[in-house]
Amino acid sequence: MHGLGNDFVLLDGVTQEINLNQQNIRYLAHRKFGIGCDQVLLAQSSAQEDIDFRYRIFNSDGSEVEQCGNGARCFAQFVRRQGLTNKNIMNVETLAGVFTLRVRDESNVTVDMGEPEFNSSKIPFNEVNADNVYHVTIDDQPIEFSVVSMGNPHAVVFVDDVNAVDVQSVGSQLEVDNRFPNRTNVQFVQVKDRHNITQRIFERGVGETMASGSGACAAAAVAQQKKSIDSSVSISMPGGTLDIHRLEDGCLQMTGPTEYSFEGSINL
Repeated sequence: MHGLGNDFVLLDGVTQEINLNQQNIRYLAHRKFGIGCDQVLLAQSSAQEDIDFRYRIFNSDGSEVEQCGNGARCFAQFVRRQGLTNKNIMNVETLAGVFTLRVRDESNVTVDMGEPEFNSSKIPFNEVNADNVYHVTIDDQPIEFSVVSMGNPHAVVFVDDVNAVDVQSVGSQLEVDNRFPNRTNVQFVQVKDRHNITQRIFERGVGETMASGSGACAAAAVAQQKKSIDSSVSISMPGGTLDIHRLEDGCLQMTGPTEYSFEGSINL
């Protein structure tokens, strides 16, 4: 499946036992020798009565991560298509906590992404600055960025033109900045007006991707913190557009499409 070109291999670990190791994950994600994807998503049963599913998220390098917004939308459609549930609203458990998924129609899903976390220790980020502005020099160029967590860490870099950014070079170096103990995703953000943002994404453990749900929320959260956009914003990425809405309690809702590419079986 994919959400705006951010693609996933989804595995049903509810009706069959699946034990993944790093080698399995890299094989599944490899675009030449495996199936090919940005991330592998594993559906599992939850031990909690009020939780419909647990799901685990693995980057293409084999590392397990906390949250994935585009993946959450695909996950909601996947478990319904597999016949694992007929619910339109479901609660799912991840390493980042519990999230509510709302299936709108055969394509669109809304994810309650929770409240952005700006506390450095909880991102985690090993520096504290009250105005949420930090600096780094990359390829002899000064880079200014802000930090936020949407269940996973993000560095947000505001730019005048996202098409002029060397996403691979800047993203790969900022990802491993030693102030991020768990590395970070990097969002390059161009604010067009108070309702529209253009964005490119460097995803931790993956590289540049076509879209990112948590990344779009991170961009909106920091832009709203700096009061440069309104509570509802459309975020345009190379793969398409997501709509982000900030509720009165500060939590963010993300709405966007999903699509099946193909299905099959593979021997691990």
